[in-house]
Amino acid sequence: MIRAYKFLLRPTVSQRIALGEMLRDHCSLYNGALQERRDACQHASKTNITYGQQSAQLKEIRAFDPERQGRWSFSSQQATLRRLDKAFAAFFRRVKAGEKPGYPRFRGIGRFDTVDFPKDGDGCRWDSTPHDPVTRVRLQGVGNVRVHQHRAVVGRVKTISVKREGKHWYVVLTAEQAMPEPLPATGSVVGIDMGVASFFTTSSGEHIENPRHGRKSAARLESAQQALSRCKRGSRRRRKAVQKVATLHRKVRRQRLDHAHKAALGLVREHDFIAHEDLKIRSMSKAPGPRPNGDGTYAPNGAAAKAGLNRSIADAGWGVFLAILSAKAESAGREVMAVDPRNTSRTCPECGHVAKENRPTQGKFHCVSCGHTAHADTVGALNVLRAGLARREAVPA
Repeated sequence: MIRAYKFLLRPTVSQRIALGEMLRDHCSLYNGALQERRDACQHASKTNITYGQQSAQLKEIRAFDPERQGRWSFSSQQATLRRLDKAFAAFFRRVKAGEKPGYPRFRGIGRFDTVDFPKDGDGCRWDSTPHDPVTRVRLQGVGNVRVHQHRAVVGRVKTISVKREGKHWYVVLTAEQAMPEPLPATGSVVGIDMGVASFFTTSSGEHIENPRHGRKSAARLESAQQALSRCKRGSRRRRKAVQKVATLHRKVRRQRLDHAHKAALGLVREHDFIAHEDLKIRSMSKAPGPRPNGDGTYAPNGAAAKAGLNRSIADAGWGVFLAILSAKAESAGREVMAVDPRNTSRTCPECGHVAKENRPTQGKFHCVSCGHTAHADTVGALNVLRAGLARREAVPA
C-alpha cells in the first residue's frame, strides 16, 4: 500500500530564497508550456501539442537559460509539464461529458505552490545525511534542508513533493509499505448519519458534536479580509494582510483535519463494519437557480437560507472525513460501505412505513403509521446500517 507523510521544513534564509526561486521558475515553465498549447490551438492548422513534444524541448530550454531553468531537477520539470498535460486531459474529458469545461488557466506565483519529484534519488534525496541526528532532504539547487520529522517513515520512499503553505514550507512523501496487521475483531457494526447539527450520529444513538471551526473563526476572518480589501495592491501592507488571511484559513483547515482524524479513528477502533450515506456533496451545496415569474421579475428562491446551509456543509467537512475514514479502515482491515441516502430519515425502522410526515421537525421522528418515536438522526443511522448490511450480503464474495 501507499501512504503519504507530511513534514514541516526548516530552511535557512538562503534556502528559503532558493525554494521561492524554484517555485517561480517552475511556474514560469508551466505558463510558458500553456501559452505554447494555446497558440498552437488558435493557429489555423489547429496543431495539438503533446506532453512528449514539450518534454523533448526541456534540454534546449535548460541550455538556453542555465541560471534559472538549468538550476533545477530535469525530472521535477517533467512533472510540472505532466501536471499541465493532466489539466488539459481533464478539460477535454469535461467537454466530452457536456460539463462546464474550465480551460486551464495561467498561474500567478501566489497560486503555484507545489513542485513534484517523481523519484527519490532523482533531483532529490530523503534523509540525505544519515550520519546527522537531524533529518534532512536534499533538493537540487537548494541543498540539504532540515526536516521536522515528527514520526517515523515506514517503507520505501517513492516520490517527494515540496509545498508552500503561507509562510511555511513542507515536504510530502509517498512511501510504499506492506499492508499492516488488521486490528482485532470487535464483532460490532455501526451506521452513521452525517449532519450539521451533529457532525454524525451513530445507529446506537451517540451524537458526535460538530465543532464548527469555520463559524468560530468567522469574525476574525471577516476582519482580516476587510483589512485586506483596504490595502493597496503590490504594497508591503497588502502582503502582510494576505499572509494573515492565509494563516487563519490554514488554522481552520488543520482544525477540521484534526477533528476528522480523531472521529474516524474512534469508529475504526470500535467497529468492524461501518456504513455511511453516499453523499453527493457538490450537488448538495449548489446554489438554487432563479425563479422567473415571466414578467421580468423573479420569485424568492431561498438563496439566502441555502447559502447559510452551504456554509455549514462546507464547515463540517464531510468529504474530508469520509476520505480519511476509508483510508484508516483499509489500514485496519475494517469494512466501509456507502449506501443510497434517499429516505433514510423518513423510513420507520419498526414498520418500514415511508412518508415525509414521519419527520415533523429537523430532529424529531414520529411514524404516522405505527407511532414509533425517536431522534431523526438516529433513525437515519439505523436505516443506513440496515441498507449497508443488506448490500454487503448481496455482494458476491
